[in-house]
Amino acid sequence: MGKGFLLSPEQAEDLLQRNPRNKDVLFPYLNGEDLNSRPDCSASRWVINFHDWPEERAREYSEVFAIVERNVKPERLKVKHSKNAREKWWLYERSRPELYSKISGLDRVLVVALVSRTVMPVSVPTGQVFSHMLGVFAASDPAYLALLNSNIHYSWAITRGSSLKGDLRYTPSDIYETLPLPTCSSAMATAGINLDQVRRSIMLRRGVGLTTLYRLVHDLNVIDSDIQDLRAVHVEIDRAVLRAYEWHDLNVHHDFVATRQGTRFSLPQSVRTEVIDRLLELNHAQRAGGGESMLF
Repeated sequence: MGKGFLLSPEQAEDLLQRNPRNKDVLFPYLNGEDLNSRPDCSASRWVINFHDWPEERAREYSEVFAIVERNVKPERLKVKHSKNAREKWWLYERSRPELYSKISGLDRVLVVALVSRTVMPVSVPTGQVFSHMLGVFAASDPAYLALLNSNIHYSWAITRGSSLKGDLRYTPSDIYETLPLPTCSSAMATAGINLDQVRRSIMLRRGVGLTTLYRLVHDLNVIDSDIQDLRAVHVEIDRAVLRAYEWHDLNVHHDFVATRQGTRFSLPQSVRTEVIDRLLELNHAQRAGGGESMLF
């Protein structure tokens, strides 16, 4: 609650040059647009973050504090619905300390834009502030990267999520927290590593982000070798994930399939329907047994 916390890279660099100690309160600020549109999925802006500090400690970073006092405080004092926002105007209204505590020991995490057409989580560095419109998975295991980029996860997300102007609204409590998880395998980890390497290389070489890249992946008229390589990685991922669920009987022949989200390079509709049915059965079984995954 306060755009005055935001800085351009040039402003942040100037503050860091003036006083290297300012690194304690200056961080890249990653949002969904940057994640899906920039080839390296990096933040285009920086942000001031005084964590959960009292005002006295924040004031020790005088140049940075002055920016917040000038650009945030006047707007915060006008807020009527939140006493906390008015009285602690130098802090974020909702700083999500539980998230940053959970990921404090990780070098990387998996993130997804909560409203997007791609629904493709990627691995990004920690040490930055994540927008409220990003879902952050406190994991760096490449096996989870494979799972969350599989057609199995996507099919579940489409079934459980809602839409906003044609994009999927990814609600973690409805989608991820209800998804029965398989036992991660070495094949999933290998597929996740391959995905990260191949996808990152293509995006940087072509200078495109996730949204543009997957528009090419799902276009049957695009037969470029690098796009074919990425499709092959996704086939590898789906096979590994289906094996982890022990669904060896399912046909994993991929093709360009007409869906409500448009044409997609995906599993056949019959297989996706069967996957959803089996996930529902697992979910209900876990719920009956007191497991964590359950439908709400």
